[in-house]
Amino acid sequence: MIDSFAKFVVRFRWPVIIIFVGITAALASQIPKTEVDPEMKSQLPDDMRARVNLAKIEKIFGGTDMVMLIMTAEDVLNSETLKRMKKLSKKMERVDGIDRVLSLFSLKDIRSENDQLIVDPAIKRIPRTDDAREKLRLALKDNELVYGNVVAKDFKAASIIGLLNADAVDNDTIDGLNKLIEEIPGPEPITLAGMPYIRVNVAHDIGHDMQRFLPMGLLIMLFFLFFCFKQLRGVLLPFVVVVMAIAFGMGLIPVIGWKIQMVTILLPVILIAVANDYGIHILARYQEENRPGAEVGPHDLARKVIKELFSPVMVTGITTIAGLMCLMSHIVVPAKQLGILSSAAVAFALLGSLTFIPAMLALLPKSKPVIGVETKSGKTRILERMLHATANAVIHHSKSIIVISVLVVAGTAAGINLLIVDTNPINYYEKEAPVAKSAALVDKYFGGSGVISIVAKGNVKDPRLLRELDDLEKKLAELPEIGQTSSVAKVVRKLNRVLDSDNPQPDRIPDSLEAVAQYFLLYSMSGDPEDFERMVDFNYEHALLTARLNTLSTEAIKRVVGVIDEDLSQRPKGMFPVVGGFVDILADIVDAVVQGQIISLLLSLVLVTLLVMILFKSLVAGLLSAIPLSLSMAMLFGLMGLFKIELNIATAMLSSIMIGVGIDYTIHYLWRYRKERRNGLEPAEAVKITLTTTGRGIVFNALSVIIGFSVVLLSSFMPVKFFGFLVVVSIGGCLIGALGLLPAICLIVRPRFLEPLNLVEHDSSKNTGG
Repeated sequence: MIDSFAKFVVRFRWPVIIIFVGITAALASQIPKTEVDPEMKSQLPDDMRARVNLAKIEKIFGGTDMVMLIMTAEDVLNSETLKRMKKLSKKMERVDGIDRVLSLFSLKDIRSENDQLIVDPAIKRIPRTDDAREKLRLALKDNELVYGNVVAKDFKAASIIGLLNADAVDNDTIDGLNKLIEEIPGPEPITLAGMPYIRVNVAHDIGHDMQRFLPMGLLIMLFFLFFCFKQLRGVLLPFVVVVMAIAFGMGLIPVIGWKIQMVTILLPVILIAVANDYGIHILARYQEENRPGAEVGPHDLARKVIKELFSPVMVTGITTIAGLMCLMSHIVVPAKQLGILSSAAVAFALLGSLTFIPAMLALLPKSKPVIGVETKSGKTRILERMLHATANAVIHHSKSIIVISVLVVAGTAAGINLLIVDTNPINYYEKEAPVAKSAALVDKYFGGSGVISIVAKGNVKDPRLLRELDDLEKKLAELPEIGQTSSVAKVVRKLNRVLDSDNPQPDRIPDSLEAVAQYFLLYSMSGDPEDFERMVDFNYEHALLTARLNTLSTEAIKRVVGVIDEDLSQRPKGMFPVVGGFVDILADIVDAVVQGQIISLLLSLVLVTLLVMILFKSLVAGLLSAIPLSLSMAMLFGLMGLFKIELNIATAMLSSIMIGVGIDYTIHYLWRYRKERRNGLEPAEAVKITLTTTGRGIVFNALSVIIGFSVVLLSSFMPVKFFGFLVVVSIGGCLIGALGLLPAICLIVRPRFLEPLNLVEHDSSKNTGG
């Protein structure tokens, strides 16, 4: 069957080549239609609790997104600073996408004069004297609606908050704000902050990474392939297959209707690193068969390479695809999509390596021999010398290699207990990046950038509901992770202090529904009823409590969400039906990352082990192949803990990719070793031949992965950088396991499935008494 397939490829080489080029061109034409999606909530399925709850909140209260202009100064109450702030606040209302502006000039100062309720802007007039400025400072300190909310408690920063429409376009809003800052210049530094600003930066950096990774990765791969094969066809044929696989995978994105997210930028990198692996083995075997004095033509040579490598290349391709498809077990949407896209593109590259490359080799004249040819100095090439040295070390020190491997893995695996999970999007960036700096300002001065919202349902004018809401808000405010809270209950308490000042305890919710209704009526007569539109709905049937977190660490999020869940379970059933917001989404992503990591790790390990068992028709083969992978995985997670590299949306995908790719080296080694043993070679000689022949392709394969992924070290995103570093470490571990640990185990254990058939049959007859 394999022989027929090989003859078919060589005979119909032109149609094979034309078909692959045609498919590539068709999908490449779709790439310009791709769009970028930097939205965090898009990482979760539409029906997941956090997304459903956020949709409910947005349906009741409108968009929950906000963007901030943060102005810093020695004293923001300086007259000139306030004048500039007022101009910015007024003109910000006309920026595309902004529904309402909250600032010192729009938020209210609620007070009583001559037994009348007065509702004025927090700053009605800009102070001109020092006395007036200090009087204003005291008034702002007494106004909990603005103090710590839009003005820092040390008065060194002030914020202008823009509440966005539900249909706001991030780029248009941020561009409008940047133009506004330019139109109203001043000495005070102004920093943009908020999720729309973060999304715009993420979208920009995704595109920037794509533009850098693709040409740089391909260029590095060209140099690497030339280093490996020293022949033009050895460079161009695997390279062309990689380009076709990238066009295939990237073209599928708009065809399916998906969008590019941060994780998706790994797709071309994965393909640069992995898609040429099969072509590398084909070309390495081609050069091995094309030794000096080999009397064989290009057609026969191409057929022989297919016949010899079809099974191991096909199985290694299938195991890689299986590992990548295990990413589909992730709940996180981009990881699931990456698994589908990368596995489909790798399948295309696998098919191309087994058909397109041999078709091209059959079409081209036979190349000059490379292997077995001495260099000009009369010495063999450095890689061949290194592989001979490795073989000698394994043969003479097999037990020591096993012991040292176990000790190294045990030492590094101790770091697993230190492993932490983190999905904070601010940590996508280095601390000095603009996004990180702006988030730090919000955390420092205004209570934090992460928001969690709680919806209360019922008659909002009912004192019982307001007291429950007020009590919940006070309990949340006591948490060290909460920097700022707001709700209509706080406003009602403020109104009661003003209108019922003769009461010994004025800082409370009124006792009657009528009193609350009267307060709202009086406010509507003196102030603007729209002031409450993000706190209560139009019919006063829902109220919104929002709390800002001053940190987005995983521990802080889980603690706050846990406290809220525990507290709400003790309150009247149905009164607080919805908890949601950005922080809630992060909490669900944390759980999704951990769950996806565990499932994909176990699933990919089991799948590739089963595939190896089927390939070699041996249970021991599957278990043996799992040893290097398991040790590499233990070392990987241990190093992540020791180096404090978080488990996040990017690094959580590493195990499936590493298992799918790393198993290839084991399969190629075991396949060739078994062949040499069945050709009559003793174990030590079989190890030496395997390492110095197939070992060459394995080294090229591993180095192509390492070099291909090293380009992501230049990424704008920290998780992607760490992903690149961890790939280098983990694939390096798999390579050492396949060329050192695995041969050592084979020499000591002598598994039966690797032994010559006559010995296996002899042992079987002895066991049965034959």
